[in-house]
Amino acid sequence: MPGTGADTERPYRSVRVPASRLPGWVERFAVRHGDLTWSAPTANQSALAAADGATALVRWPLPGPAVTGPAALAGRVGAPDDRGLVLLRRGGWAVGLARGEELVRSKCGTRYVQGRTKAGGWSQQRYARRRANQADELLSAVEAAVRTVVVPARGPVVLGGDRALLDRLLGALPDTDVPARAGQRRLDVPDPRLSVLRDAVADSRAVDIDLNELA
Repeated sequence: MPGTGADTERPYRSVRVPASRLPGWVERFAVRHGDLTWSAPTANQSALAAADGATALVRWPLPGPAVTGPAALAGRVGAPDDRGLVLLRRGGWAVGLARGEELVRSKCGTRYVQGRTKAGGWSQQRYARRRANQADELLSAVEAAVRTVVVPARGPVVLGGDRALLDRLLGALPDTDVPARAGQRRLDVPDPRLSVLRDAVADSRAVDIDLNELA
C-alpha cells in the first residue's frame, strides 16, 4: 500500500472474512470510505487504499494469482481450487480433499491419547509408555489416510489442530511433497469429526484483513 507501510506496520484491528463473502465486504468498504486504489505488495496480499485514508490489507491464506481489482477478486474467490486438509488432535483425526467450497473426499478416525499424569514413580512411567503408544497409533492412522487422500492430489495442504502432533506427522512424510505444500496458518479446531472437516473447508479459504484506525 503505497506510502502507508500497511504491509509491515501493526494493524489497528483485524477481521476474518469467508472468501465467498469477500466481494460484498469490499463493496461495503468502498461505500463507507470512497473510491479504492488497489495494489499487490506480494502475491499473497492485496492492499486497498480508500479516498478517506482508510486502508485494508487482505492476506490470502492460499496461493493464487495477484488481485489488484474487483474482476481479479471475483475470479480468485470463485476459482475451484483444490487443497488437502489434515486435522489432528489427541481425540481423533480427519483428512480431506476440497475443491472450492466442496469436500470431495474424506477419511476420519478416532483415537484417544490420554493426557499427562501427575503420578510419580512406576505409575508415571507406565502412563508415559501408554501415552506414547497411543500417540504412535494415532499418527500411523492419520499418516495412512494422508498418503491415500492428500499425497496423490494437487494444491496446498491446510493443517489444523495440535501443533506438536502435526509437526510429528510432517516429519513422518519426508518422501512426499506434503511438508512443502503445507501452509503456515493452522486452523484452530475441536476434536476432528466429519462435521468439523466440512467447516474447515470454508475456514481454510477465509481471508484475514488488517485495517488501520480509519477503516
